[in-house]
Amino acid sequence: MVKYFLGHSVLRSSWDQVFAAFWQRYPNPYSKHVLTEDIVHREVTPDQKLLSRRLLTKTNRMPRWAERLFPANVAHSVYILEDSIVDPQNQTMTTFTWNINHARLMVVEERCVYCVNSDNSGWTEIHREAWVSSSLFGVSRAVQEFGLARFKSNVTKEKAKETALAATEKAKDLASKAATKKQQQQQQFV
Repeated sequence: MVKYFLGHSVLRSSWDQVFAAFWQRYPNPYSKHVLTEDIVHREVTPDQKLLSRRLLTKTNRMPRWAERLFPANVAHSVYILEDSIVDPQNQTMTTFTWNINHARLMVVEERCVYCVNSDNSGWTEIHREAWVSSSLFGVSRAVQEFGLARFKSNVTKEKAKETALAATEKAKDLASKAATKKQQQQQQFV
């Protein structure tokens, strides 16, 4: 049996802003659990899509009941692969993520599609699906419930994109103000 999650959210930022912020998510103060982020592969296809594969290392504590079942080092680092397809022509970005270790314990697979909001072209929609599975005899249901609850909690706390977006917008605003101030100073000396 597999647990399934389906979610939809809207970011009040343009697709271009979300796309740029996506690559700047880490590090940020809300994602201290992300230890490393490495680009494994990147290419532009003949039809001008950007394909990327990244390897992320995250810390993620198990529930206390699971910590008693597994060695201490198992509970601390998780390796995650993230494949992404960016289609700038259609302004879509699709990501697929899944854990590559601890797969005997639990596998969490996520698919996100980012696209321009149909009601407001200055906003971005995120369609998110996740599948949580476990094949641990006797405790698979509990592991899946825990995984789904943790996934839902992480979705509601997802401030990483918002933080990167806010930083991008703040930088643009500061640059604009600095340029305006410089122009004003130059006009004073003319």
